[in-house]
Amino acid sequence: MKSLYVDRRQLREIIKELKKWSAPATVLLSLYIPPGRPVSDVLNMLRQELSITDNIKLKKTRSAVQRALKAAIERLSKIPKIPENGLALFCGEDMDTGDFICLMFVPPEKVPVYFYRTDKHFHTEFLEEMVIENNLVGLIIIERDAATLGLLKGSRLEILKEIEDYIPGKHHRGGQSQRRFDRIIEQMVHDFYKRVGERAKEKFLPLLEQGKLKAILIGGPAYSKYDFIEGDYLDYRLKQLVLPRLIDVSYQGEVGLREMIMKASDLLKEQEYVDALKAVEEFKLHLAKDDGMIIYGEEDVKRALEMSAIKTLIIDEDRPDAHQWAELAKKHGAKPVFLSDDVPEGAWIKKTFGGLVGILRYRIY
Repeated sequence: MKSLYVDRRQLREIIKELKKWSAPATVLLSLYIPPGRPVSDVLNMLRQELSITDNIKLKKTRSAVQRALKAAIERLSKIPKIPENGLALFCGEDMDTGDFICLMFVPPEKVPVYFYRTDKHFHTEFLEEMVIENNLVGLIIIERDAATLGLLKGSRLEILKEIEDYIPGKHHRGGQSQRRFDRIIEQMVHDFYKRVGERAKEKFLPLLEQGKLKAILIGGPAYSKYDFIEGDYLDYRLKQLVLPRLIDVSYQGEVGLREMIMKASDLLKEQEYVDALKAVEEFKLHLAKDDGMIIYGEEDVKRALEMSAIKTLIIDEDRPDAHQWAELAKKHGAKPVFLSDDVPEGAWIKKTFGGLVGILRYRIY
């Protein structure tokens, strides 16, 4: 039963695979069984569905539906009890090639509905909500005339909004004119911070209400970040999530967000993106030194893993065998780190090294 359980990363791959399947007729079977539902009830329902398939006029369609139902019945018959998170089951035939798929698994969250349908596509909508990360970190880079809002989702970095305004520099004429000009500038900065706070509320509050936003990291140059926080421009509910240290950041946009994340790595220990950034930087450093402390090529990587010589295994999350490599890494004491396209140099590692490289504990050649 344990082998039926999948994590979010595996589920993401399963959804991707299921979405590739389509049919000219309603022959693709989707079945969701919530916890607590007796297996016998579901089997009876499937057998009843099978008994009426003789009414399907087109022989090819009838055969495909029957094949899907029989496979589902066979799989489900081996389960004594529905697991605590429920079950998801997908069976179907490609009517053009005769290829067949039948997947049954326990998702990482509880199945919310009892749902059965044969259709021209697999119904993955109840699974898709489960792959959305539940440990999100909001990111804000703020200065007096520019801001970037972003989101850290596991191993992925997303830019939500970039905001700019024109605010003139200091006036140097002196006297009343200078004081009046300074007040105008001060008001413009206040209005800009207020606008950033409103955008932050718009982007982050729904995630907080869904229980997905766990923290907010704020950075920026000089005193702008302190002025933004102390001026109460951020909604009080979001302000409670602000991490205790504000980060000095030199840039806006994606470059600035990456800089802020790296500087706050001690505050973001549980984020996969931080692990990936650090691992890639270490790999590049050893590559530049040519010190024999990295390894690549599937056969060499596997051999090094079996020797327990690999400290960190960097894996392209889009590799079809990503999960198998991660399990092999754990078995031999290596830390698996998944690489998404959002990680700088991620595409380069995928293209140059096939998306599989290791950082060694010691030289082996």
